[in-house]
Amino acid sequence: MILIKLGGSVITDKAEYRKFNRETVSRLADEIRRSGEQVIIVHGAGSFGHVVSKQYALQKGHQNDDQIPAVARVMCDTRELSSMVVEELLAKDIPAVSVPIGSCFVADGGKLIVDNEEPLRRLTDLGIMPVMFGDVLTDRKMGFSIVSGDQVMEYLCKMYDPEKVIFVSDIDGLYNKNPKTEKGARMIGTVTRKKMEEIAMESNVDDVTGGVRNKMEAMLRMTDSRRHCYLVNGNAPERLYHLLKGETVTCTVAKGGLE
Repeated sequence: MILIKLGGSVITDKAEYRKFNRETVSRLADEIRRSGEQVIIVHGAGSFGHVVSKQYALQKGHQNDDQIPAVARVMCDTRELSSMVVEELLAKDIPAVSVPIGSCFVADGGKLIVDNEEPLRRLTDLGIMPVMFGDVLTDRKMGFSIVSGDQVMEYLCKMYDPEKVIFVSDIDGLYNKNPKTEKGARMIGTVTRKKMEEIAMESNVDDVTGGVRNKMEAMLRMTDSRRHCYLVNGNAPERLYHLLKGETVTCTVAKGGLE
């Protein structure tokens, strides 16, 4: 089984509130179907989550009651986005169902708490793919908090022990500088703990769940002696397909863990 994260920067336009990149998601769904691989998909919230979350500082937890309508708005928007992603998967004959983490799990100090794996395992045992995503969750300490799709990826990685993990983004890989704003940015083909410590990376788009560096650290946590994590450009047609088939593509490979 392969675990895939469809980044919010690929499935939405993160600079425009609630803009869904339907054609891109449809193509990626087709690449997944044609690969013939068993996968589980997590997706980011993109502009369906980050715009309102940033406006009301939801990442800081419950500070005032003016935030409450915003919490409900974000939860509604992320569910709508997930439904649209699932519709594209179903259109490619991939049996999938949206599973909002905010409806079945809680957080504790911003950390995802899963007390019962049975619903997820029963879906996958039936051959139905649970599609999960970053969301606002009720939080035991903070009232509510934002749990990123990357946290969900880490949990599912431990739960399902996939053979590989793939992060689908809107850039070719990890760079030593921000490739969208810095001239001469150089792509780094392989990331290890040592190399990660040398990289200074800043995201050029506001992101309440952390920038690109945090995402790469999360990827390294999901590697071990046999499992690698990949960061690949989902806007490049067929690149995800070829990676799923085990072919060499332009991407960044993370390996070796953080220990």
